[in-house]
Amino acid sequence: MTEHPVLPAEESVLSTVDDDDLYKNSGKIKKKYYKRELERLQEELVRLQMWVKEQGLRVVVLFDGRDAAGKGGTIHRITRRTSSRVVKVVALGKPTEREQSQWYFQRYVEHLPAAGEMVLFDRSWYNRATVERVMEFCTDEEYQEFLRSAPAFERMLMRSGIILIKYWFSISDEEQERRFQKRSTDPKRRWKLSPIDLEARERWVEYSRAKDAMFTHTDTSGSPWHVIDADVKKHARLNCISHLLSQIDYEDTMPGPTELPERQTDPGYERPAIDGQNWVPALYGSNPPATDVERS
Repeated sequence: MTEHPVLPAEESVLSTVDDDDLYKNSGKIKKKYYKRELERLQEELVRLQMWVKEQGLRVVVLFDGRDAAGKGGTIHRITRRTSSRVVKVVALGKPTEREQSQWYFQRYVEHLPAAGEMVLFDRSWYNRATVERVMEFCTDEEYQEFLRSAPAFERMLMRSGIILIKYWFSISDEEQERRFQKRSTDPKRRWKLSPIDLEARERWVEYSRAKDAMFTHTDTSGSPWHVIDADVKKHARLNCISHLLSQIDYEDTMPGPTELPERQTDPGYERPAIDGQNWVPALYGSNPPATDVERS
């Protein structure tokens, strides 16, 4: 058994459940244990959020990697129980004509956190070293300048007090192909397949070379890349959240159960009839009767 780096031993399935019971024959974690661990990690994320806000920390987390590697799904699990006022997600689209004429990092700087905020970049400035490089959306001079500038830019961020954490989601050829096929056939996922994604399939090796070059220049001791094995989505989410929590020293300032004050009452207040309100048709269940006045 393994001791979890964040969760107490008595709360983590790693130290309370035998491996034979924890994992399926396929090697994937069982759903009930995944949900249990995820809920506990999300509770820790709430504690981290409170600490970030109280201490006025500024945190930036980059999520980069191959298409369909599960970056968005992991970000969704991180933010599910947190406040969007503290933990913010930035997913920038294609740069405008004006943005294309700016200093490359300028549109990312606009979204950097203020005190008490954590910003999660769903793809970051490293688009230049991967997508833009492979798809020839930038010149060779712009690409080379990025490789020189990115480490200096990140050192500047960290000197200013920003906590910078970088994740690369790694996925195998076979698993990406399986997910692409699923997106193609599932209407709920089909929107995820962009023309760029489709063309990227034809340039797999070029992407690999671009990623290798990017790591050579930007995987520094002060700002390293943390690589997530993303072939199993559930494992990737748990591993990423666990690691993220371990990267920031935080204390548990969670208050105890809140004692609620007495709700205000006024015997002289008469609520208006609710049948005059424009109720949404109750296709599921039923709307309250007109006599129900104990609601707002």
